Amino acid sequence: MKRQLLNYETLLKVTNAISHSRDPEEVVLMAVESITHALDVKGCTVFLINRDTDELEVAATYGLSDEYINKGPLSALKSITAALSEGPVAIYDVSDDPRMQYPEAAVKEGIASILVVPIIIRDRTIGALRVYTAEPWEFTLDDVNFVQAMAGIVGMAIDIAKYSKGLNKSIEILKTLRDPKTLKSRRRTPYEGVPKSFN
Repeated sequence: MKRQLLNYETLLKVTNAISHSRDPEEVVLMAVESITHALDVKGCTVFLINRDTDELEVAATYGLSDEYINKGPLSALKSITAALSEGPVAIYDVSDDPRMQYPEAAVKEGIASILVVPIIIRDRTIGALRVYTAEPWEFTLDDVNFVQAMAGIVGMAIDIAKYSKGLNKSIEILKTLRDPKTLKSRRRTPYEGVPKSFN
C-alpha cells in the first residue's frame, strides 16, 4: 500500500511540474528521478526516436553512469523494438535476452532487469521510457501501469512544449506585424486587394 500511495504522490508531483513549468527538460528530468525513487530502482531513462537515423537518443536519465549512457548508438530497429510497436516489454535477465543490444554493458553497469514502455503522442510513438533494476525484478501490473502513466505524462509535457514554442513564435511574428514602425508600410488602402471589376 505504501508504494501505491508513493506512486500517486509522484504522479501529482510531475503533473504539477507540467502545469507550472514551461521547460520540458525540467519536467522530463523530474519524471525520471521521481520514477527511480518511487519504484526504488537503479535508474530510469527517457529516449526519443530520431526519425532521420532511426536511433533512440537520450532525452533525460537518472541513476546511470555516463559510461553506460554513452556505450554506443541505440537502434530503434534493434533494441527492444517490440516496446515501440506493441506496448510494454519487461526483460527479467538482461544477460540472457536476445532483445538486448548491449547485454555486456548492462551487466557491467549492474543492471539485472529492464522495463520498457513506449511514449506515445496522438497514436504516434515518439520514444520510450526505460526503468532499470539492480536485482532481478518481476514487474507487476501496478509497476507497468504506473510507468505507462508516467510515460503518458512525459509525452504530454513534450507535446505541450512543442505547442508552446509554436505559440511563442506566432506571438513574436504578430508583434512585428503590429509594430508601429512597420505598420505604415504594410497598411492597405480601402481598394487594395479588391478586383478591378469591383472598383
